[in-house]
Amino acid sequence: MTRPEPSKALSHIRVLDLTRVRAGPTCCRVLADFGADVIKVEAPPGVDRNEGMSGPRHGYDMLNLHRNKRSLSLNLRTPRGRELFLELVRKADVVVENFRPDVKDRLGISYEALRAVNPRIILASISGYGQSGPYRDRAGFDQIAQGMGGLMSVTGLPGQGPVRAGIAVADSSAGLYAALGIFVALAERDRSGQGQWVQTSLLEAQIALMDFQAARYLVDGVVPEPAGNDHPYSTPMGVMATADGHLNIGVGGDGQWQAFCRAVGRDDLGSDPDFATQEDRFRNRPRLKPLLEALFLTRSTAEWLDLLEAAGVPAGPIYRVDEVFADPQVEHLGIAVPTDHPARGAMRLVGQPIGLSRTPARIDRPAPDAGEHTADILGMIGLSAAEVATLKAEGIV
Repeated sequence: MTRPEPSKALSHIRVLDLTRVRAGPTCCRVLADFGADVIKVEAPPGVDRNEGMSGPRHGYDMLNLHRNKRSLSLNLRTPRGRELFLELVRKADVVVENFRPDVKDRLGISYEALRAVNPRIILASISGYGQSGPYRDRAGFDQIAQGMGGLMSVTGLPGQGPVRAGIAVADSSAGLYAALGIFVALAERDRSGQGQWVQTSLLEAQIALMDFQAARYLVDGVVPEPAGNDHPYSTPMGVMATADGHLNIGVGGDGQWQAFCRAVGRDDLGSDPDFATQEDRFRNRPRLKPLLEALFLTRSTAEWLDLLEAAGVPAGPIYRVDEVFADPQVEHLGIAVPTDHPARGAMRLVGQPIGLSRTPARIDRPAPDAGEHTADILGMIGLSAAEVATLKAEGIV
């Protein structure tokens, strides 16, 4: 496979990646895919009891999360390891960590310590609950944040009880919010010359993603309930069973409602005063829904999709993951990016969902083996091969 050219968008930025699991690696993956020199700092074998928390080294999760990075083996629990890390901080732009808040203080790499050696440094901290407050030192996990942030209370069928989302919503969004904060801090640094401390948490990210559901409570005092596959306040919008499967429909305004009724051959519903407006249809959903459910069972999914598309009514199939990547539009977008790996061979990874006309994201380097680039990285701060070998013998790298 021809190796692609790396993105040049962030090629002037160096990032020290202290992260693990998902939230932090997601943040650093964004930076790496757009060309930043991301150095994944990992403990030597046997030092970190939580190593491998994203699965096997050559497993799908590690390969997808840590592409485009270099790996440095370094024991931050030793004075010499901390000293070397701070030397790297002098030449870095960003440090990203998702330890519990007290850990960086114990390791001596707090924002104050980093700023003392490099006033331009940007520290991005991702925690479970925030860098201060009564839950500061609790360990955070995605599903716990989904529950505390309200997502599980509005997910699932009415009466079913709380249901988690099928993906790591809080983890992934916290990583993306951290990346957004880093971009803001980098842009501001161009004017001030000063770095700053960027902070987010799984809990805050999950609450932010609640968006209109959270605003319903904050503004109107309405506590949202689970609506299953129906939209919380608009109808008909949701899942319909067909003769051979299911599809999603999304009838938004009154004009779309009229187009929908004509497309499905039910002009009588379009002229029914009980369904004249969105508010009417929502109020009378218990009567409207069974009528539409019986109707959609009369044709196949493909037939309904063709009819609705011809009428300009939003609708779409409900795919399994293999079907997602077989869809012609998904293939056209190229979000399944071909690459290769020395151990796994040719494969595809999930690309960035952002297009740039001149400096798009690239996957040009496979996820590194642990400590693969230690000698090269320490060479940047003047260490010889012999000195690196001594550090390795002492268990520092």
